[in-house]
Amino acid sequence: MDNMVDEKKVNQVVDSRNGVEHGDAPGDPSGDAPGYELPLLLFAGFRSLIDQLHTELARQGHPDVRPAHGFAMQAIGLDGATAATVGRRLGVSKQAAGKTVDRLTALGYAERTADPTDARRKLVRLTPHGLDALARSARIFDELRARWSATLGPDRLRALETDLRTVTPPGAFTLDAEGWLGGP
Repeated sequence: MDNMVDEKKVNQVVDSRNGVEHGDAPGDPSGDAPGYELPLLLFAGFRSLIDQLHTELARQGHPDVRPAHGFAMQAIGLDGATAATVGRRLGVSKQAAGKTVDRLTALGYAERTADPTDARRKLVRLTPHGLDALARSARIFDELRARWSATLGPDRLRALETDLRTVTPPGAFTLDAEGWLGGP
């Protein structure tokens, strides 16, 4: 894997310090890749799926949806949420969540409504356009998974998913990205 940034290897310091190319460690008959490649490969797989999703969403009438919008729409949920709740669910400030909600509102994916339980609060709710984008996303992800299954084979893909569930901590399927997307 050519982990390149600005035409330089991502971990060139580590590689040059050790004088080793991946799989070539002296006395290492395994040929294993260096550890830093695993997160890069996982991220590349994630990025590939997300990029393909957004290309198809654009083709299906949602050209303005960005990855952050999808996470925010998931954080809003079917019942709606306040901007503060969206921020907490995403692990970002209320102000950052508010900006994302403003953008979703401007694009017609969300709307602000009065909270029926507290007149002082505004709820953010998904519009039919936002719900359509999420429904299409789910179908597209199913299609992308089917492509991976055709490429890797259904047994290998199921094994990969099982293995990832095994090494993923409980509760990892939350939207809270605090600590790795700029949270405190």
